[in-house]
Order: sequence, then C-alpha cells, then structure tokens
Amino acid sequence: MEEYYVCPECGSEDVEVIKERGREVTLRCNECGYVWMITLPKLREIPVIVSKHERSFREKAVLPEDEVIKVGDVIEIENDQVKVLSIELPGGKRVRKAKVAEIQTIWGESLTYPKVFGVSIYLPGGITQSFKVVVDREEEFVVGEVIEVGGYTFKVEMIKTEKKLMRSGKAKAENIVRLMGHAIKGRARRKLKIYEGYDSISAENQ
Repeated sequence: MEEYYVCPECGSEDVEVIKERGREVTLRCNECGYVWMITLPKLREIPVIVSKHERSFREKAVLPEDEVIKVGDVIEIENDQVKVLSIELPGGKRVRKAKVAEIQTIWGESLTYPKVFGVSIYLPGGITQSFKVVVDREEEFVVGEVIEVGGYTFKVEMIKTEKKLMRSGKAKAENIVRLMGHAIKGRARRKLKIYEGYDSISAENQ
C-alpha cells in the first residue's frame, strides 16, 4: 500500500522516509528540512468477492482497520478497482457501512469490466423483447433517444438506475440497470452490442 506524505510545516510533498520501525515512520521534508514522526494505521486483509456480471472472483483488499467503508465506495485491489455493493459482518449480517476492523467480507463490482444492463423493447400485441447489452461504463443515455438492439429500433422512454426510475433526463451507463421503450420505425442514433457472456469479454481483452 503506497503512502503519500505532506510536510506539516511548509506543505511540500517532497518528503523522504529516513527511518522505519514497525508502524513508526520518521520523515524529513527536503524543502524546509523539518523532521517529524507518524504512526501508520494498522492494516487488515479483507476478503472481497468481485463480480464481473455472471462470474464472481475471490480477491482481497488491504485496508486501515479504523477506516469506515460504505456501500458505493470504491476500493483498490490488485489490478482492479471495486465498487462496494454490500458489506457483511460476522454472523452474515449485511450493513451499509462499517469499520474495516468489523468487516468479514466485502461484495463488489469490478469497475474495469464493461457495464452490462438490460433492455426491454415493447412490441405490438403486448410482446416484450428483452436483451442484455454491454457498453463502456462512461457512456451516457438520454430519455427520448433512439437506439437499435438486436435488429429492433426503439425509443428510450424510461431509464431504470440503481436508485430510481427516470422518465426524463440522462444517466451514465455505470448506474443503469435497464432501458425501456416501444419499438418504432426510423433510424437509430446508435446500435448497442448484445452481451454474450464473460468468456466473450475475456477473449476480446486477450
């Protein structure tokens, strides 16, 4: 876990570690020459279950024991960033926030894996055609835009996010659960790729 230090005397970040003894670290500022000592927080290794849509992988995070983790936070693990979805305490109790010292397991979603969400297209006769699509997490979608998926063109009438159902406005793919709308005739603004499973994404990244 890489640490960054700032001189409390002059605010410089040009700081050198001159002595380490356990969690006691002596530092010197190369700008003003000030020397001081700090005590690093005690670290704890926490199991992290990382979701990449239908696949889950057991990883670990090393975090300060006194740090408070909340649902929605982003934590660093080796080679990935993970958005916290759930926090489990001993005994299986799920909470929205807790100190690292109290946590048994963190459940989260990989932020390096593309976003996968649902699309529901309403057809004549009460038929609904559903797909799962894969998009870049930073891509934005707007209520009212026209999109093509699986050969169907539809107008987005509602966007369901993790927190609400939107009938106007826009949302980032990162937060979207589902797009919904009626099939129409016309030219689509863009075409979305149907999700074909974890193995297809892994093959693309090789």
